[in-house]
Amino acid sequence: MERIYEKFVTPKEDENGHLVGLDFHAPDNFNFAFDVMDALAEKCPDKKALVWVSNDKKNVNFTFQQLKEYSSRAANLFASKGIKKGDRVMLVLKRHYQFWFSILGLHKLGAVAIPATNQLMKKDFVYRFNAAGVSAVVATQDDGVPDHIEAALPESETLHTKFIVNGGREGWEDFDKLLMEQSPVFERPTGENETKISDPMLMYFTSGTTGYPKIAVQSFDYALGHFVTGHYWHNVDPDGIHFTISDTGWGKAAWGKLYGQWLSETAVFVYDFDRFHAEDILPMFAQYNITTFCAPPTMFRFFIQEDLGKYDLSSLKYCTIAGEALNPEVFNKFYQYTGIKLMEGFGQTETTLVIANLPGTEPKPGSMGKPNPQYDVDLVNSDGETVPPGEVGEIVIRTDKGKPYGLFSGYYRDEEKTKEAWHDGLYHTGDMAWRDEDGYFWYMSRTDDVIKSSGYRIGPFEIESVLMEHPSVVECAVTGVPDPLRGFAVKATIVLAKGYTPSEELKKELQKFVKDATAPYKYPRVVEFVDELPKTISGKIKRAEIRSADLENK
Repeated sequence: MERIYEKFVTPKEDENGHLVGLDFHAPDNFNFAFDVMDALAEKCPDKKALVWVSNDKKNVNFTFQQLKEYSSRAANLFASKGIKKGDRVMLVLKRHYQFWFSILGLHKLGAVAIPATNQLMKKDFVYRFNAAGVSAVVATQDDGVPDHIEAALPESETLHTKFIVNGGREGWEDFDKLLMEQSPVFERPTGENETKISDPMLMYFTSGTTGYPKIAVQSFDYALGHFVTGHYWHNVDPDGIHFTISDTGWGKAAWGKLYGQWLSETAVFVYDFDRFHAEDILPMFAQYNITTFCAPPTMFRFFIQEDLGKYDLSSLKYCTIAGEALNPEVFNKFYQYTGIKLMEGFGQTETTLVIANLPGTEPKPGSMGKPNPQYDVDLVNSDGETVPPGEVGEIVIRTDKGKPYGLFSGYYRDEEKTKEAWHDGLYHTGDMAWRDEDGYFWYMSRTDDVIKSSGYRIGPFEIESVLMEHPSVVECAVTGVPDPLRGFAVKATIVLAKGYTPSEELKKELQKFVKDATAPYKYPRVVEFVDELPKTISGKIKRAEIRSADLENK
């Protein structure tokens, strides 16, 4: 039987079944919600598409037919509130099943979805609402999210509609109630309301080093760009269930909970938990017959600290990792317990899977693998010249033959930043690596100061801006410091104002100050008080010098 993806992409494999190329042949009006999801509802209406488990372990399953109907209801609901093609709608929905209704409904409508984490605070929302020109938001009840959004409203110029899920709230539209009042049929738009494959579909905020987060814009081709992610890297089974740990506020959810998996016709597993506990998750593999799994290495580190012999992991056939460096010890111990080799991959918010250990390759623990043939990947020096094996260079994607499926369209309303990253036929990832004689890539560092911690990408500027608002802080520098659990932890090096002296109490006060002002995952776990910061002649803080000193003192 023809697979749904075969209408849009033809993978090319060698005699050993290894992926060596792809031919995309999607129509100009390709729309994932109609052409994949609704088509699957026609092909296999009763097939399980989404297996959702609540924080209190209640289970609800959704078929492809049900997702077609719920997403159509969502499209009708959004349209009834004046949301139209091109409008930006933020989704702050943790792992609630309404996320999938909403995002597919927005795709059908041609509106642009902006997934966002529930950890954002008032300041974060104000910036994001205004920077993206957000028209509407669909939010969780949890974690004070509605309070932070309401606090942001007086400073938000474009937001006019607020939906809330899982219960009503004064001044908010009751998403669940209104959803069921809508028709389960939504006709595909035509004419000027029809979506094109090059139209914007998604926006993600991505951390930067010298300013507030940039907004990466992904077009409708992004969904097809994740074919390799799901079909090959995650190696999903059409009759199996795939579990990616990420919550929906991050690009990683698009990697593992949506496009590539449903293109390959597998079911997506979602556990809507508040806090990660290995002992909660490990029994679920057997209970729900989960076959493939993806998480940052940190999660596997927690797994191997448990007595894995107590758990039945026999359903699990394949595991992948991304987001931070893999410790070989984690690789080896998990392999000893399960016989499964962790297959690392690399990509960005601006891309899909760029480099990976794909099926049929022998992973080298700690290596990202080899380039995905979807992209023309190279390592270059500062002059844009290819570097030889063993030499460190910047990972770039060559685009002189055209924009590949899955690569972003640019940064929203920021031509300057777009040109900085993408010029002369090269998209610059800002990530450094070296290539061995076998063609495997090994990650080294960022070219900038972005901190990678427990799968999060954290820009120092936002944290420094918050700290500078505290009366005790004259100057500060935020860097990453090696951490055995997180890869890197956020560190704040601080020069105090007159009248303040270093203390454990002040350290805790500053940590809380950051937690209260911005997303809590950004707070500095390490605080060092110094008399002065290292600077260049022009007065710029030398973060690299701080990082080097921390490495020497490790």
